[in-house]
Amino acid sequence: MADIDAIMTTAPVIPVLVIDRVEDAVPIAEALVAGGLRVLEVTLRTPAALDAIRAMSQVDGAIVGAGTVLNPDHLDKAIAAGSSFVVSPGLTPSLGEAAKSSGVPFLPGVASASDVMRALDLGFSRLKFFPATESGGIPALKALSAVFGEVRFCPTGGIKLETARDWLALPSVACIGGSWIVPRGSEVDRRAIAERAAAAAQLAA
Repeated sequence: MADIDAIMTTAPVIPVLVIDRVEDAVPIAEALVAGGLRVLEVTLRTPAALDAIRAMSQVDGAIVGAGTVLNPDHLDKAIAAGSSFVVSPGLTPSLGEAAKSSGVPFLPGVASASDVMRALDLGFSRLKFFPATESGGIPALKALSAVFGEVRFCPTGGIKLETARDWLALPSVACIGGSWIVPRGSEVDRRAIAERAAAAAQLAA
């Protein structure tokens, strides 16, 4: 199993996916991988999410993780479904300890200096800055990075293709999370998804 640094540096963008229909999972994963985005975050926001993770994990080249992991029960179910990593919008002691015990690469969410300090206390220095734009945007992350130089972030929430390069230009940013690549409810158009993925994969070039 790869560590969280390897996962965060595989591609500049991690697609954040809300899958409503299991039958869409494999076509979406195949299109994203074809476009150059191998790390995929499936949020646990729908009844189809765990089955989607199971299906997408079988796609050659895909590194599939679970997002919106809120508690140890979610963590256990995500790992059982084959998640290669887990992402949470925030961090609690119980979830942090469960993630450490599991050994699964874990990207907990933070939005403030106090959040970062709690994460560091629990042993986590690779963090999701969420919700990125609503939590002060680039100026806020610059301020946090000036204090917590050892931390690397994955900003997620409100980031679009047009603003992605600005976030990726920050030295403390290893990657970003993006929902624009596969918007929820959109038609599963493999070519369009692959094209958006290819554009995202080139952002750090």
